[in-house]
Amino acid sequence: MTCRARSLCVLLVLAAIPAACKPKSTASGDRTEILIGATLPLTGAEARTGGFFKEGYELAFDEVNQRGGLDVGGKKLKVTLKLYDDTSTQDTAASLADKLIKSDKVDFLLGTYSTALVNRQSTVAEQNKVPYVNGGGAASAIYKRGYKYLFGALSSIELLSTTLMTWIDEQQKAGKLPRPSKIALLWENASHGKEFREGVASYAGKSGGAYEIAVDESFEINAKDFSAVLGKVKAAGTDIFLVDAHLPDYITMQRQYIDAGLCHKVASYGARGAEKDAFEKLGKDNVQYVLSGTWWSPLLAATNPLAKKYVEAFKAKYGGRTPEWFQALGYEAARALFTAIEQAGAVDREAVRGKLAALKLDSLLPGGVLEFPQDKGGQVQASYVLQQNQPDGTSPIIFPKDVAAAAGVPDPRCK
Repeated sequence: MTCRARSLCVLLVLAAIPAACKPKSTASGDRTEILIGATLPLTGAEARTGGFFKEGYELAFDEVNQRGGLDVGGKKLKVTLKLYDDTSTQDTAASLADKLIKSDKVDFLLGTYSTALVNRQSTVAEQNKVPYVNGGGAASAIYKRGYKYLFGALSSIELLSTTLMTWIDEQQKAGKLPRPSKIALLWENASHGKEFREGVASYAGKSGGAYEIAVDESFEINAKDFSAVLGKVKAAGTDIFLVDAHLPDYITMQRQYIDAGLCHKVASYGARGAEKDAFEKLGKDNVQYVLSGTWWSPLLAATNPLAKKYVEAFKAKYGGRTPEWFQALGYEAARALFTAIEQAGAVDREAVRGKLAALKLDSLLPGGVLEFPQDKGGQVQASYVLQQNQPDGTSPIIFPKDVAAAAGVPDPRCK
């Protein structure tokens, strides 16, 4: 197939290669490139985030090719990314993965973004025994299916819940929150949201009466009206507002939250809160003191040399812009795959799968190490960092303490 054969083809040629997108089936000694396939939601509901992941992939491929390619058994091989738009649709993500494997003859796969898309697409990779490394699927349900070719660079949503509740518990024990504290718990009706809910509920249940879940409600992804559920939150008189939401739902719900006159001592939208897009669309005054638990922050550059190097490289490539966690996780997923290929010393799926399973890589992620523990289904267990939006428009890391740049506080505006 040539690049002109499909309108959906977004071929990123990151090395000088022949006109045909499909590599020749040659002996490894005659190879000149490694073809890696991926899809991302470049249109549809997740298009903005898909574009961010694309930037992370592009940077990782650029860096490898600028140094001559991957060292595979003593020979330098260029890496080429074959990328399609999966349109934020599960069926499309699955069918395009099948196309990449069977028609385009890619050697390996990098993952798409969002729990639902990764969950569906990774099944295709598993059925065809193709190593699949992703930075876009966090729900632990993805990794509980006994798959051997699946590797995830996002820590679980349950760990996010636990991290948030640990910080909240510190505030309560310091007398800054009432005991018991009443929680409003809202979660998207998907495995991502259900896992978030389970994490909060489990922590509250083991707290000895320190927390009461007064509102426990689900909502549909990409909803437009949250007035009914926010009305229940207002009527319950809760102290803590905890939501699991994707970025578009966070922006929509927070706008309606402000309009409803709500205010909580602690308000969090899970992994969302500090995004530039939210600040721009809502205004910094309307996101003050929102707490977010993220898989990565550019602020880690202050303590992590690899994170610092990555941030500098990203700014150099993308006109001085600062990366968010989306780009960083795409970049790190690609870097993990590249490392495993070099360690395997061959473009061999089984050998690379084995190296990914045993990988222990210095990383820009929190904790500084990337590995895919097999007892967790190949999902990393890196710690989260908590950030809190400040009145001046910054969002410093407030937890854990070893990387914190500021002390977080319950919202002083809320009684």
